[in-house]
Amino acid sequence: MSAAVFEHPLLRVATPSAWVAQAEASRDVLLLDHANCEKKAASTAIALMFAYAEDLELAERLSRLAREELRHYEQVGKLLRSLEVVPRRLAPGRYAARLRRLVAASEPQREIDLMICGAFIEARSCERFQALAATIGAPLDALFGGLHAAESRHYRVYLDLARRAADRSGRDIDLRIAQFAQLEAELITSPDELFRFHSGPAGAANGSAPSA
Repeated sequence: MSAAVFEHPLLRVATPSAWVAQAEASRDVLLLDHANCEKKAASTAIALMFAYAEDLELAERLSRLAREELRHYEQVGKLLRSLEVVPRRLAPGRYAARLRRLVAASEPQREIDLMICGAFIEARSCERFQALAATIGAPLDALFGGLHAAESRHYRVYLDLARRAADRSGRDIDLRIAQFAQLEAELITSPDELFRFHSGPAGAANGSAPSA
C-alpha cells in the first residue's frame, strides 16, 4: 500500500512496508506482543467499564468487546504453543503510552479522549492484520485474516462511544480526532527502538535488525 493513495475513515497513513518486512522476519516477537495486545485490549475495556460504571450502554458494548479480545488471546496462545514459541516478557513499545499522553486529565474531555485513543489502537490493529494476512504466509495469515473483521468492529465501537460522549457535553470531536490522527501517523512511520505489533519500523534510523 502506498501512503499517497491510502484511504481510511480514521488513519492517515498505511503501515510502512519496512515494518511488514520486519514482522515477517520476527514472527516470534510479533506473536508474543500480539498476545500482550489482546490481553491489554480486554483489560482496557474492563477498566473503562469501571471508570464509567453509570453508563450501562457503554458497559454492555465494552463487555462484549472484552470477551472477544480474550477469545483472540486464546487463539494466539494456541498458535504460540503449536509453533513451540517460548513465552517471555517483552518490554512495552511506545505506541499506546504516547497516544495516551494526549488524553485530558479532567472530565468530560477525558472520556472522549479515552474512547478516541481506543479507536485508533483498534483501527491500527485492523489495518495491520489486513497487511499481514496478505504477505506473511501460513499459519499466521489465517489467524490475522480472521481477526481483521473483529478489529474493524472494535474501532467503530470506540468511535461511536467517543461521539456519544462528545454529544452529551456539546463538544466538537473532529479536532481531537485530527490531533490523535497526526500523532498516530508519526508513531507509525518514524523510527522505533523496538519492533512491536504497533511500532514504527524498528531500527530505521540506523538499519539495525528488529530487536526483542
